[in-house]
Amino acid sequence: MSQQGYVATPPYSQSQPGIGGFSTGFGPPTSSLLYGHYGDPNSSYSAPQTGSTFCLAGMSKSTVPFGSSAPVGPPPPGAHQFSQTNLQNGPNTPGQQPHRFQGPPPPNCTGSSYPSYSHQSQPAYPNTASSSSTTQLANQLNTMQINNYGPGATQSSCMSSGHPASFQGPQPPPPLAQQQMALPLGSQIPPPANNVNGLCAQPSLPPMARQDGIPGSGPPNANLQQLPGQPPGPGYHPQQANYGPQMAGAQLSYPGAFPGGPAQLSGPQQKKLDPDSIPSPIQVIENDKTSRGGQIYATNTRGQVPPLVTTDCIIQDQGHASPRYIRCTTYCFPCSSDMAKQARVPLAAVIKPFAIVPANETPLYLVNHGDTGPIRCNRCKAYMCPFMQFIEGGRRYQCGFCNCVNDVPPFFFQHLDHIGRRVDHYERPELSLGSYEYVATLDYCRNNKPPKPPAYIFMIDVSYRNINSGLVKLICDELKTLLDKLPREEQEESSAIKVGFVTYNKVLHFFNVKSNLAQPQMMVVSDVGEVFVPLLDGFLVNFQESRSVINNLLDQIPEMFADTNESETVFAPVIQAGMEALKTAECAGKLFIFHSSLPTAEAPGKLRNRDDKKLLNTDKEKTLFQPQVNFYETLARDCVANGCCVDLFLFPNQYVDVASMGLVTMYTGGTLYKYNNFQLNSDSPQFLSDLRKDIEKKPGFDAIMRVRTSTGFRATDFFGDIYMNNTTDVEMAAVDCDKAVTVEFKHDDKLNEDSGALIQCAVLYTSVSGQRRLRIHNIGLNCSSQLADVYKTCETDALINLFAKSAFKAILSQPLKTVREILVNQMAHMLACYRKNCANPSAVSQLILPDAMKVLPVYMNCLLKSCVLVSRPEIPMDERAYHRQLVMSMGVADTQLFFYPQLLPIHSLDLKSDAVPAAVRCSEERLSEAGAFFLANGLNMFLWLGVNMAPELIQGLFNVPSFAHISTEATLLPDLDNPYSKKLRSIMEHIQSQKPYTMKLMIVKQREQPDMLFRQFLVEDKSIYGGASYVEFLCCVHREICQLLN
Repeated sequence: MSQQGYVATPPYSQSQPGIGGFSTGFGPPTSSLLYGHYGDPNSSYSAPQTGSTFCLAGMSKSTVPFGSSAPVGPPPPGAHQFSQTNLQNGPNTPGQQPHRFQGPPPPNCTGSSYPSYSHQSQPAYPNTASSSSTTQLANQLNTMQINNYGPGATQSSCMSSGHPASFQGPQPPPPLAQQQMALPLGSQIPPPANNVNGLCAQPSLPPMARQDGIPGSGPPNANLQQLPGQPPGPGYHPQQANYGPQMAGAQLSYPGAFPGGPAQLSGPQQKKLDPDSIPSPIQVIENDKTSRGGQIYATNTRGQVPPLVTTDCIIQDQGHASPRYIRCTTYCFPCSSDMAKQARVPLAAVIKPFAIVPANETPLYLVNHGDTGPIRCNRCKAYMCPFMQFIEGGRRYQCGFCNCVNDVPPFFFQHLDHIGRRVDHYERPELSLGSYEYVATLDYCRNNKPPKPPAYIFMIDVSYRNINSGLVKLICDELKTLLDKLPREEQEESSAIKVGFVTYNKVLHFFNVKSNLAQPQMMVVSDVGEVFVPLLDGFLVNFQESRSVINNLLDQIPEMFADTNESETVFAPVIQAGMEALKTAECAGKLFIFHSSLPTAEAPGKLRNRDDKKLLNTDKEKTLFQPQVNFYETLARDCVANGCCVDLFLFPNQYVDVASMGLVTMYTGGTLYKYNNFQLNSDSPQFLSDLRKDIEKKPGFDAIMRVRTSTGFRATDFFGDIYMNNTTDVEMAAVDCDKAVTVEFKHDDKLNEDSGALIQCAVLYTSVSGQRRLRIHNIGLNCSSQLADVYKTCETDALINLFAKSAFKAILSQPLKTVREILVNQMAHMLACYRKNCANPSAVSQLILPDAMKVLPVYMNCLLKSCVLVSRPEIPMDERAYHRQLVMSMGVADTQLFFYPQLLPIHSLDLKSDAVPAAVRCSEERLSEAGAFFLANGLNMFLWLGVNMAPELIQGLFNVPSFAHISTEATLLPDLDNPYSKKLRSIMEHIQSQKPYTMKLMIVKQREQPDMLFRQFLVEDKSIYGGASYVEFLCCVHREICQLLN
C-alpha cells in the first residue's frame, strides 16, 4: 500500500520562546488509555501500513501544498512536501468488546483528557466572545423566531481561520487504494511528553493563536478576539472546585487561558497554519461530484464504495441494494474480531428502508407467490435473494447466509444455464435485484386476519392560547384541503385511509362525523384518568363519503371554543384515547397531535417544569434527557403494540419538556415538529408546509424489521426512532421515507474473504391500502485480512451518522464529558492504527490520515460542538432534547448537512447557466463584505448579506434601492420576475425539496445582532460556546495520535 499522497510542511511545532514548559501531550500516558470501549486496553498494532501524510505546521499560503493551485497528478520526483499518504475515515471498530459507550470508566481512565467542549468541570476553551456578546446572543435566541432556542448550536462550532476549501486543488482523486494524506506537523516537534495537563499544548503556535489559551495554529477571528487582561467570558472560568482537586489528565488546562495568561504571548511572530492546507470537506464533495456526478452507478459488484450522498447520480439496482436504502461505515469488513478491535472502525449500516427513489430510477417490484408466500431458508429464515446458490440442476439451493441446503418448491423450479444460473434469473426480481417487495400471506398478519386500511386521527389542543393565536383556525382551514391528499396506492382512485377528529384541553371531545348526519355530534370524555372511546360508528370515516359533515365540523371548531378561558391541558390521555380508538377499530394508524404547552392538568402523564440549569455539567444532567415520569414509556410500548404512530406538532413559548413529551413520538417511529413562539404571520408557511409533507407521505404501518447476516458476524446495536422488545426485532408503529435505522455489527467468528459479509434487511409492514407486505434489501460487503482494505473503503458520512447516534443514546446513561472523551478517543485510535499499520514510515510530526477519512476530524469536531453535547445555560434544554430526537432518526444525507451546513456564495450566481455556485467552507474567513451567502443545514436557512453587497443584487433579490432598506423581518424572499430572484429561489426550493423539515429563512445583515446567531453555523471556526476551531481540533487529534503511537 505504498502510494503517493499529499504532504504539507508548516513550521508549527518548534519550541517557542515565551510558551515554555507545555507538554505536547494531550491525555495521559498511553498505558492508561482505554480506547473507545471501556475496559478494553487492547492496543495492539500490526505490521506497518501506508498512510496519508498531512503536516500540521504553520503553513503560510505561499506553500500552497493543498491549495487550489496544487499540481494535478502525482508530484514531481523530489517534491518534498508531498509524501505517500492514505486518509482514513472511521471510528474504532468495537470487536466483541463492551459497547462503545459503556458504564463509568475504571479509575485509571481519568487519564484520557480530550477536548471536552465547554464543560465546566475543567477550564473549557476560553470564550473568544466578550461576555456581552454571549449575553446578547442568549437574549437574541429567546426573542427570535428561528428556533428561538438557538437552533444552530448544533453546528455552531465556529472554527477559526478557514480558507476556501481546496485541500489538494482540483486534482482528480487518485485510485482509492493509493490515496493518503499527510500534514507535516513540523520537523522539530518533540515526541509528546507524558505531561497530561496540557490538552493539546501545542509547541510553538503563533503567539496570536495562544491568545485565549486554545491550542491552535491560527489566530482567532479578529471580530471575536479577547483582549489581553480581560476575563475570558461567561462560563469559561476554571470550575474545578465542583469536582475536587484536579486529576491528572482529567481536565483541560490551557496556558494563557485565564486572566493574566496573555503575558505568555511573547516570542517571535510565527506563520499561522493555512486552513487551505488542511483537508476540506467542500473539496472532497466537489471531487466526488466531478468524478461520479451524473453517471450511472450499477450495484453489480460486492463491496464497491458508492458515490457520496452529496453526489447526484442514477443508481441501477443490479443485485445489491441502492445506497439510497443502505450505506455502510466501511464496505470491507475485517476478517477477524482481533483485526476489528485493533482498527476500531465501527462496522455499521445505515438503513433507510422506505427511502424515496427519484422518477428516473426503477421503483421496487412487488413479487406475489400467492398462498405459498415468500420462499425462505428453512434454517435461518432468510428470504430468497441473489445470494442463494442453486445446485443439483436447480432442484435445491444453498443459503448464502447460513449455508443450509434447501429444496426448491415445485412451483418455483427452473433449469440452470451453462454457468449454473437459473434461466429465469433476470425475470425474477428476488433473484436479480438487491431490493424488492413480497406480498405477505395471512401467516404474517395479526391474528392471521388480513389488516384493515390504516386511519389518521387529528387531535387539536383548543386551550386559550391556541384559539387566541389563530392556530386552531389555521389548522382547521388547512385540513379541509389537505384531506384530499391523503396517501393512496398508484392504481387507486382515492385513499383508503379513514379519518377521525378529537379536540381537547382538560377534557377530550370526540366527534361523530358519519356521512348521513346533517351536523357533526360532539361527545365529551371528562374522566381523563380512565380514557375510553365514547363512540365507534361514525368516529373513523371515509373523507370522501363524509366530506360535507367534516367540512362543517372544521368550520365550527374555532367558533365552538372561541370564548374558552381554559389554559391547562392534558397530553398522555390524548394519546391513550387515539390508541384505544385504533385498537377498537382493529387497524393501525397515526395520530396528528397539535399541542402547545406543558401538560399540567391533573391526569396521567402530568408534567412539571424541571428545567434546572444547576444540573448542567453534573452527573444528574443525563436525567434531563430522560422522561420525567415512567408513564410515557409504558404508553409508548402500548402504542407500538397496537400499531399507533404519533406525529407531534409542538408550538411552545416556554419549556414543555420535549424529552418527556417527545418520547412516544420517538418510540413509535413518528415525527416531532417544533415551532418556538409561533406567530401566525411569520411561521404559518413553515408549519403548513411541514403538515402537507407529513400527511402526503406514504408510510408503512405496524412494521417489524429484522436484520440477518451471513455467518461470522451479527447485528448487536440498533439506533433510531424504534422500539425493541427483544434483541432482534425492530418494531415501528410506522416508518416513512425519512426514517433511518443505524445498525452496528460485531464479529462472532472469522469471516471469509471469498464469501464476504452479507446483510439482509426485511421489513414486514401494512401498506396505505391495507395490504401486508415484506420489503427486502440485500447488500454484500467484502472481507479482508488487510487493515488497509478496511480503511480505504470507509465512508465518513456514515461513520458520523453512527457516532452521533451512539453518542446521543449514551448521554441517557453517562456524563457528557465521558461521551465526548470516548468520541475523540475512538477517532484518535482509528487514525493511530492506520498510521501504525497502513502508512509508510514517516516523521512522528506528520499527521497521516486515510484518504477516505481525511475529513473525519472536521465532522467529528462539528458533532462535539453540537448543542446536544454542549452543556451551556444559554442553550435551552428543550432545544437540545429536540435536536437529539431528530438526529436519532436521520439518514446519512441528513446528518451530513446537519453537522456541516452548505454555504453558497450567492453573489457569484451564474445567471446564464443552471449551475449552482460551488459551496465554500463554513468559516468566517470565506465571507466577504461585498458578498451575499446562503446557508442551510436541514433545519434552518440563512441569507447573510455583506454591508457592501452590489446594488444590482439588492435590487434583484429584494426590490429595494439600498442595503439600509432591506427588511430582516421577512421569512420568505419576494417573488420577483428577474434572473437573480428566480435563480436563488429555485436553488432554495431544490435544497428544501431534499430535506424532511421545512426550513424557515432568516435574513441576516452583517454587523447586526442576528449575525451572532448565523455565526454559530460557521462550524470550522471556534464556537461561541467554547468549542475548538477545526485547526485547533486537528492539532489536538494529532497530539492524541502521537500519544497512542508512543
